[in-house]
Amino acid sequence: MSARLLEVASGHLRRLGPKGVTVSRVAAEACMTHANVYRYFTSKDALLDAVAGRWLRDVEAELARIADGPDPADDKIEHLLSALASMQRETLVHEPNLFAVHLDATVKARPLARRHRVRLRSFIEHVVEEGIGANAFVARDRERAIAYIFDASYRFTHPLPIKHDADLPRDLTDARLGAVILMIQRVLRTGTL
Repeated sequence: MSARLLEVASGHLRRLGPKGVTVSRVAAEACMTHANVYRYFTSKDALLDAVAGRWLRDVEAELARIADGPDPADDKIEHLLSALASMQRETLVHEPNLFAVHLDATVKARPLARRHRVRLRSFIEHVVEEGIGANAFVARDRERAIAYIFDASYRFTHPLPIKHDADLPRDLTDARLGAVILMIQRVLRTGTL
């Protein structure tokens, strides 16, 4: 039954936006009472986060594929950051209401966003450790290296600045991200943190 509720909520989110989605409307279309919806989701935010969570699982599956792939660690850093930035920008353009839920969950640090951040960190950590193990990275402090990657790429991988930069031409954003990735790779290779 929760799968049906998610399908209905996804359709409402797409058509009406986050503010237009109500538990009562979702329940009515799913042929149940709104009280029954609360058996599966504790609030409207929990319902919308579950919708966004399905999208984030797809994002994370792609990032996991990159992190576990055969490429060298410095290439993986580039592919991870580029893929994350691209998938979020594409969602902002093609599914702005879904992106709005992701942004709201991130800004308000709801469990959905915290879990996603933990998964992102695990992918980055995996690649950094792989790079150190292969002597491709000379990071003296693994934690500092991971924090540096997040800090340096923030503008391109966090939903808030992505939303703020929505009107920038794509080629300009890609060029700026490319420059940041080159800087991250250089710092990891030289250990200048």
